Amino acid sequence: MTVGTGEWIRRFHPAPQAAAQLVCLAHAGGAASYFFPVSKALSPAVDVLAVQYPGRQERRRETPFENAELLADAVAEQLADVTGRPLALFGHSLGATVAFEVARRLEAAGITPRALFVSGRTAPSRHRTQWVHLGDDEQLLAEIVKMEGTDPAMLSDPEVVRMILPAFRGDYKAAETYRYRPGPALRCPVLALTGDADPQVTVAEAEAWREHTTGPFDLRVFPGGHFYLNQHAGDVVALIRQWMTARAGHRAPP
Repeated sequence: MTVGTGEWIRRFHPAPQAAAQLVCLAHAGGAASYFFPVSKALSPAVDVLAVQYPGRQERRRETPFENAELLADAVAEQLADVTGRPLALFGHSLGATVAFEVARRLEAAGITPRALFVSGRTAPSRHRTQWVHLGDDEQLLAEIVKMEGTDPAMLSDPEVVRMILPAFRGDYKAAETYRYRPGPALRCPVLALTGDADPQVTVAEAEAWREHTTGPFDLRVFPGGHFYLNQHAGDVVALIRQWMTARAGHRAPP
């Protein structure tokens, strides 16, 4: 079952009685459907809201955002209409940056998230210079293949590739042109997750997320590359559940 909340939010397993909500933001080229298994695993204890960026699936005719901060502005505005319960944010890769910026906006408005889960992304203060979005289609496709996060069957179909490349390019531009604007540290707990062989982020770059919160912080390192979470989904979901439960009891996660 999929329940849409406007164009932006997908609820695959609505849990209106859940005490808390988890807002999930995908990687470059990713879609809300990536989080269907997360929603299934956490329901009905957590109401999972998966953000659908413009430029993919049923929104494929819309222009993708090419600026992470503007995307965060739009997501934060959408959340104002669907929240009302304590919420946490989970983002992978580009989604981690957007989740961080959304958390900043929420806290500026007086809403402290229950937790911020950031996966597969360097801390905002640790910039890497990358220009994949400026390459031609073949170069962009080679990068997508290297990251091993997209179904190879999709990438072997020229028509599908033609449809998905604009979203990938826009997302890569958003990720690669993002520049952290210094400001107050978050108050919410932050859990950083990464793969030990991720070519996009070192363990030290993931550890640096500690600098961006005055609340509890932890780093968990898994075997694997940029999409380590595909092989460790159960462990990642268990951590999310543990942290959200700990916060509900006003305790710091173990």
